[in-house]
Amino acid sequence: MKSKLLLILSLSFYLFSCNGQNTHIPAAVTSAAPVKINRFDKELFKLVDTGDSTRQAEITGGYPQMLDVLGKGILNMKSPAMPGFFDKLTSYYSEPTLKSLYADAIRQYDDVSQIEQQLGNGFAWLKACFPSMQIPAIYMHVSGFNQNVLVGDSLLSISIDKYLGEEYPLYQEFFYDFQRRLMTPEHIVPDYLAGWLMSEYPFEGKENVLLDRMIYEGKIKYLIHQAFPELTPEQLMGYTVASYNWCKENEANLWKAIIERKHLYTPDQMTTTKYFDSTPSVFLSSDAPGNIGSWIGWQIVDKYMKETDATPEALMQNNDSQAILTASKYKP
Repeated sequence: MKSKLLLILSLSFYLFSCNGQNTHIPAAVTSAAPVKINRFDKELFKLVDTGDSTRQAEITGGYPQMLDVLGKGILNMKSPAMPGFFDKLTSYYSEPTLKSLYADAIRQYDDVSQIEQQLGNGFAWLKACFPSMQIPAIYMHVSGFNQNVLVGDSLLSISIDKYLGEEYPLYQEFFYDFQRRLMTPEHIVPDYLAGWLMSEYPFEGKENVLLDRMIYEGKIKYLIHQAFPELTPEQLMGYTVASYNWCKENEANLWKAIIERKHLYTPDQMTTTKYFDSTPSVFLSSDAPGNIGSWIGWQIVDKYMKETDATPEALMQNNDSQAILTASKYKP
């Protein structure tokens, strides 16, 4: 089977609660069967920690596809069968700071039963929206702040060292506060689902056109919030309450600035990228938070879903960003 690999460095999250006016949106699920998480992270750490090469055959037999995906995504090695694969693997994870981070991650996530329940609820909701969607095998890994989400054929894994909490000491050294707000346990399950949605419905627009990127990111954020409405919009976006309120109060001004600067349609990769960076969007306003493009995209998609009563499947299959904007009647 031909392997596909989707590497998602960071998954930025969400905003603006929907009022449930679309009759085709299933209610969030709260009592589905849990989804089992395959603890590749624990098994790999045993190999790294003990240096026992006899474990190589065991982990190769138990997690062949996960080794393949991790090797390509993190080690830049095409196959676990390549000479020196396990030497490079153990060397990478034996770096003292990374090894300590690894140990902290699997200690904090020793028991993942609550996450498994939330995953069960989330994927049950996705299955209700997308009946033909295949539910992947779920894994956990540690990347050392490298690839946050790894997706392969029928496989989805998340890097748990990204979710140790805002106050985790090592985060204080390497990340800004606006980045750390997304590095908390409540973002694990939304990131799992967003990663799978983006794998099943990859971006097909023009990467350098702001509107295309906005609508795509807005679709993902809209659907994830429908699956987990208990999470506040500011939590999902990684915003403070003040930043979230600022966005709502200044939505019309933000949209006006985008139109006046001709950013919406002009194919400019550098400018478009700025709208999706986690860094505060000071190019628009000194008070604007980061990832403002995703925020506005969510507002457009939310309006579109209310105006058209479209199904989630129809939403994801519609790749005409201009048609979505027009039908949304978005005029903040």
